[in-house]
Amino acid sequence: MEAALRTLLPRVIGDLAFDIFTYQGKPDLLRELPKRLRSQASWLPATWRVIVIVDADDGDCATLRRRLDKIASDAGLTVRSQNTNWQIANRIAIEELEAWYFGDWNAVRTAYPRVPEGIVRKAGYRHSDKIRGGTWEAFERVLQAAGYFAGGLQKIAAAREIAAHMDVARNTSPSFAKLCDILLEASSS
Repeated sequence: MEAALRTLLPRVIGDLAFDIFTYQGKPDLLRELPKRLRSQASWLPATWRVIVIVDADDGDCATLRRRLDKIASDAGLTVRSQNTNWQIANRIAIEELEAWYFGDWNAVRTAYPRVPEGIVRKAGYRHSDKIRGGTWEAFERVLQAAGYFAGGLQKIAAAREIAAHMDVARNTSPSFAKLCDILLEASSS
C-alpha cells in the first residue's frame, strides 16, 4: 500500500507534504497504533491530519472502524466520524489494496497489457470491493493466467506499476473513493 500511496497521494492532495508510517500487517498496526497516536496527540498542529488506512481482510468493517475510532479517541485525538473539525480519519481498504486495482482496470491493463480487458465484467469481479476469497489472490490468479508473476505476485512492483497509471476519478472502488474524499477534505482544511 505504501508504494501505491507514494504515487497516488500527490495526484490527490497536490504539493502538500505527507508522511507514511507502515506496519507489519494489521495485527502490528492495532498493537502499535495506540502508542503512536498518544505521542502524536501531544504535539500535532491544528492544521495537520492523520489518516489511518487498513485492509479489512475478512473482518467486519464497522467493528474495525469502531475499534480504530476508540484507539484515536483514547489517545486524545478528534475523530472524523464524530466531529467535522477532526484530527484523524480512519479508512478501510475493502477487502484489500488490490480491490483498488480492480476498480481501475484500465490502469492494470496499461501496466500489464496481456490481462484480459473484460475480466471486470465477469460476475465475480464486477464489484471491486466485493471480490470473495481474497482480493490479492484473485488478482494474482488473473495476472498469472495472463503470463505475469509466475513465481507469485510481487506486490510492491505491481503497486508501483499500476499506481503510476491509476486515474483517481475513474476508479470504481467505493473504498478508494472514500479515501480520496477524505484526502481532499483534509487537504482543503
